[in-house]
Amino acid sequence: MPELPEAESARTVIARSALGRRIVDVDDSDSYVCRPHEPGELRHALEGATLRAAHRRGKSLWCTVDTGGVLGVHLGMSGKIVIAAADGTEVDGGDNWEFGRLPGDYRHARFSLTFRDGGALHLIDPRRLGRIRLDPHLDDLGPDAADIDLPPFLSALGTGRTAIKARLLDQHALAGIGNLLADEILSRAALNPARPVRSLSDQERARLHESVVGAVGDALTGGGVHTLASVSQRHSRGRCPVDGTPLLKSSVGGRTSFWCPRHQGALQPSRPER
Repeated sequence: MPELPEAESARTVIARSALGRRIVDVDDSDSYVCRPHEPGELRHALEGATLRAAHRRGKSLWCTVDTGGVLGVHLGMSGKIVIAAADGTEVDGGDNWEFGRLPGDYRHARFSLTFRDGGALHLIDPRRLGRIRLDPHLDDLGPDAADIDLPPFLSALGTGRTAIKARLLDQHALAGIGNLLADEILSRAALNPARPVRSLSDQERARLHESVVGAVGDALTGGGVHTLASVSQRHSRGRCPVDGTPLLKSSVGGRTSFWCPRHQGALQPSRPER
């Protein structure tokens, strides 16, 4: 499912294939994906405009428009940005996963921009969990997980009784980490997802930061979170990619978690901080 790496792929697609092209038509008829805008509101705001730049923080995308507005894009759990030529041929869709869709299949397009040259940008979203809106609220997002240094990471991690995994998933604290990426990070860091943040030693906090940087970097390089070692093992017979131990499944912070009872098993550090 789309997390930071998939959002970055979508941003790259827009930056590579949609900027500088005049918009002549907008399909904003899906009132759920385009909420709270009424059908036609996005068309009125975007017709005649040109996308100027594509930006991302965490899982959120936004494009500045030469008319002064901001077009916000959130992929949800199944969204993907694709660019089509005037004849309908898909010319750019990135290289990330999708639910069995073949190139050129736009049946689940929930929002589309048509350009003056006849090409189009589509948000393909089978589950309708994505979101398109004007002037999105971005101020409450935490720092981006793709390039965060240790001091701001430690500040974002904080303290308290919150489970480590729940803190990693808190987009207000750290933007971009989703459920699958969090499990990979905690596997690499050899930390139980349910441990409270306050139980982490300084060494474990530094190790967790290294795991965030490493896992996000590997997913960006590999083409998405589906390329990470732990993701293919998220099932009832899954085994730890580190030591081969059968994985356990539990709920942490309301999210399904797979973790290794051998190298991630301890709920407390061996030497609690005093």
